[in-house]
Amino acid sequence: MSPGRTLRLLWVGWRFHLANLTQSGFFVLVSAVQPVIFATIAFYMWRSGQREGTLLAVALGAGLMGMWSSTLFGSGGAIQFQRWHGTLEVLIAAPAPFILTLLPITIATASLGLYSVAGTLAWGWLLFGMPVDIVHPGAFAVALPAAVLSLGLLGLVLASTFVLYRSASAFSNLLEYPVWLVTGLLVPVSLLPGFVEPLSWVLAPTWGVKAIRRAALGGDPWPAVGMCLLLGCIYLVVGAFTLRNFERLARAQATLSLT
Repeated sequence: MSPGRTLRLLWVGWRFHLANLTQSGFFVLVSAVQPVIFATIAFYMWRSGQREGTLLAVALGAGLMGMWSSTLFGSGGAIQFQRWHGTLEVLIAAPAPFILTLLPITIATASLGLYSVAGTLAWGWLLFGMPVDIVHPGAFAVALPAAVLSLGLLGLVLASTFVLYRSASAFSNLLEYPVWLVTGLLVPVSLLPGFVEPLSWVLAPTWGVKAIRRAALGGDPWPAVGMCLLLGCIYLVVGAFTLRNFERLARAQATLSLT
């Protein structure tokens, strides 16, 4: 496919799947309601400790929590959802490479997390009087899409590996809270055991929240933005490999159902 047709396919697919996800009550709950609840709890905790200067950091962390949740559940079950809807066979047989039809789904699930960031910022401003003063607005405008893209590409890895497990949904539930902790979305990684930090380096939310917080609160966000893009490239290579393996097994066994 030509670059122009590839970009158009990705754009149209992203718009379609993002609109489709916003019609789901579950994903609205995960991306818009749940982060606000966690942000409210965190706000009261920080206020009781008289550390109001960190409210913006807490709001951004809670927003990234919602972004991870929507990516985890949406991308982890992306292929399974297509199987349930009866469209997986059509996507596999389509002339376009399967990765180009799956990638818009995973990026759309991460993009849904922008509702989380906007919701927690608005909630903190309205209810707690939190000042929303972005130190580096330009860098913030770059850090957000970089975080979304890296999480979307991580979602591609999740989508192409989780499909091999019948208990993928339960596995998704298992990964939500540990990744919140390991990546430092609300609790600093330095407070966790030493072996946790190397694990956080290979996870996109770690660098996404660093880039966004540094752009909002001050600091140099560009190394973290660069790590988001680097990890995104690695996720793309890994996802393409695992997805080809999934297609190979499906064609060799003449079935797209789990065996």
